[in-house]
Amino acid sequence: MALFGKPKYTIVRLKKKEIPEGLWTKCEECSETLYNKTIEENLRVCSKCGFHFPLGANERINMLLDKDSFREHDADMLSLDPLDFKGPKTYKDKLAADQLSTGLKDAVISGEGMLDNKKIIIAVTDSRFIMGSMGSVVGEKITRAIEIATKNKLALIIVSGSGGGARMYEGMLSLMQMSKTCAALSYHRKAKLAYISVLTNPTMGGVMASFAGVGDIIIAEPKALIGFAGPRVIEQTIRQKLPSGFQRSEFLLEHGLIDMIVQRKNLKATLNQLLDYLS
Repeated sequence: MALFGKPKYTIVRLKKKEIPEGLWTKCEECSETLYNKTIEENLRVCSKCGFHFPLGANERINMLLDKDSFREHDADMLSLDPLDFKGPKTYKDKLAADQLSTGLKDAVISGEGMLDNKKIIIAVTDSRFIMGSMGSVVGEKITRAIEIATKNKLALIIVSGSGGGARMYEGMLSLMQMSKTCAALSYHRKAKLAYISVLTNPTMGGVMASFAGVGDIIIAEPKALIGFAGPRVIEQTIRQKLPSGFQRSEFLLEHGLIDMIVQRKNLKATLNQLLDYLS
């Protein structure tokens, strides 16, 4: 028998250390868990497999242009709702939601800036805004950017990332932007000025079938999905299995649709060299 009775125990429950959310991201390609700060320092590229995460339009502009050199054009241009489009969510609601979540007025930012002390005109689409699709505002801003480049005899760079192609919510007004942008580019080419098209993941539909696909030099990021209709739609239509890697940058480089694949960290230097050569 214990001399001092039964021993008494105190149970202490330790709280699990709280880990703030938003510190880690899983790579879509290799499933590696990556520290967000490390991803940002690596230009949002996976350090293990080289997967290129999407970038917003402002991030791309900051990455490509000399510091504080960018001056935006047509910043306050807004899309209307010409069809009074309704569905589970109206077009006006979609516009308002994406304006709030991205801080953008529409799916493209355009303007002028310096790339290694070379003055250029640049336009960058943003896939976060209705999948980077091209409505009347996107088409108009890109057309104006091309016309300014032509008038001022400047090189033009357009960075495309559109999984939505032409914006169905605007019907024919959206589709006509394809011919409008290409017509403006024809005058830019007649003036013997350089146009470099940079394709990111994904660049599809009416964007790829218009201004994105007619650059003097077409560059793509690694493993970007590039094409018109998506792979599943094509397979269902032709009832055949597509080749491995179909519509990815590497497949398209091998078959002559694009001119080069450039890692994100090398893109600014490559554009600088091309501008030197083309001018």
